[in-house]
Amino acid sequence: MSPDESQLALKRRARRINRVLGEAYPYAHAELDFRNPFELLVATVLSAQTTDVRVNQVTPVLFSRYPDARALAEADPADIEEIIRPTGFFRAKARSVHTLAQKIVDEFDGVVPGSLAALVTLPGVGRKTANVVLGNAFGIPGITVDTHFGRLAKRFGWTASEDPLVVERDVMELFEPKDWTLLSHRVVFHGRRVCLARRPACGACVVASLCPSFGEGETDPAKARKLLRFELAPGKEALHAEMVANASAAAAIRQRTEAQAAAAAAFTADQATARGPRR
Repeated sequence: MSPDESQLALKRRARRINRVLGEAYPYAHAELDFRNPFELLVATVLSAQTTDVRVNQVTPVLFSRYPDARALAEADPADIEEIIRPTGFFRAKARSVHTLAQKIVDEFDGVVPGSLAALVTLPGVGRKTANVVLGNAFGIPGITVDTHFGRLAKRFGWTASEDPLVVERDVMELFEPKDWTLLSHRVVFHGRRVCLARRPACGACVVASLCPSFGEGETDPAKARKLLRFELAPGKEALHAEMVANASAAAAIRQRTEAQAAAAAAFTADQATARGPRR
């Protein structure tokens, strides 16, 4: 918030940003794959210090072997470690999800609780994880302050703080509760694709005229466009158009493209192995 911007003006600008981002990302969604609150809770804990793509690669195996809290609570921790090893910090994460499952069984009869107060009592679960689960698995609105959301909230002038709890409270004051969950997705999508941490693509940003931090990154439109990521990246126009046209199926489209990319990478690796080392 600039010194000459009133709280009312800030609120109006913030809501305009949300509307524009909604038009830009009609397909914004939770990028962790899940079928129920338990799967989302575990996947979110595993997503710390890694990418959603990496988590989505290991959770199908994890949940096929341990489909609910009771099964995971009775699992061999060493087996959990081996499955989630690609996510990094696998020993600590295995310990967290194992004890988390045990507590769900012991204190909540095997059912993931649907309140913030109860969720944050679980091992490895803070307000961010709790709000992800509440908003996406239970339909209870919440602001999810991850690194992307916190960075953009500050750049947008919605908060002056880097404390996630303060950021959450500041942003909640600007929006209606019904908008909190989708707002979180839109801002995170924008942060991952356009408003990057080290070099934001200001010249290709749909909310540039509403952003007090315009100019922190590349302002030349052509150069900025080269910085865009994922479906907005140069050469991905067909994928972007497909996701916009099929917003409700965006998660499936993403899964398909990730699977194709993984298969291509595996093929390239196999070819390199077959050729042997260069001399």
